[in-house]
Amino acid sequence: MNIHPTAIVSKRTNLHESVKVGPYSIIEDSVSIGKDSQIGAHCHISGNTVIGERCNVFTGAVIGSIPQDLKFKGEKSSLIIGNDNIIREYTTINLGTGDGGKTVVGSGNLIMAYSHVAHDCNVGSECVIANCGTLAGHVTVEDMAVIGGFGAIHQFCRVGKLSIVGGCSKVVQDIPPYSTCDGHPARVYGLNLIGLKRAGLDSKVLLELRRAFKILFFSRLVTSTAIEKVKDEIPESNYLTHLIEFITGSQRGVCKNK
Repeated sequence: MNIHPTAIVSKRTNLHESVKVGPYSIIEDSVSIGKDSQIGAHCHISGNTVIGERCNVFTGAVIGSIPQDLKFKGEKSSLIIGNDNIIREYTTINLGTGDGGKTVVGSGNLIMAYSHVAHDCNVGSECVIANCGTLAGHVTVEDMAVIGGFGAIHQFCRVGKLSIVGGCSKVVQDIPPYSTCDGHPARVYGLNLIGLKRAGLDSKVLLELRRAFKILFFSRLVTSTAIEKVKDEIPESNYLTHLIEFITGSQRGVCKNK
């Protein structure tokens, strides 16, 4: 284990012998860090926090601090972070709130400088949260989503799979899977074509999703009617099924074009 002599690491932590800890970092009780992870300088990791393997935490990150929630009274909660994550400078990630509350970050994510992941968020894998991206409490971000710099996601909102949210956007309703969204408040502009192509979707699926988007988000049909029209006119696929299930499962409503 390579721990800088100025770092303070509790004897009650569970750090793999390959973990590196930089100057002046503090790692408190109950923290667990996996193989080949690196903790930069001046980081503070606390709480019931698990960080997986091959994660790289940069200068000044604060991970596992108590939730910014006035209801929190010191109940036992946790933070689980997967493997291969890059957590850049001065990012903050909080524990869950309430007894048994849990914040979860998957694997292969890039969380850029000054971003914030609040209590009870559930961030999938291979996501990007650009500089100063902010997730309020209980936000869900599905796999391979991208949130632009200074984007702010309201509590209990969901950001769908393979979607992209433009920088400085105000998100107060769910972001549909596969979409490009932007604005104050955010609205749907169309498919995230670049992201979908990079994910390997073929032209037939892209065409079907484009047709579905036109009906769901750009027509004047009410949502229930639009969904029935999509089901009647467009062949079923895993992508289309996920899109419809996401919309029908929304609690806050889904962003549209207007």
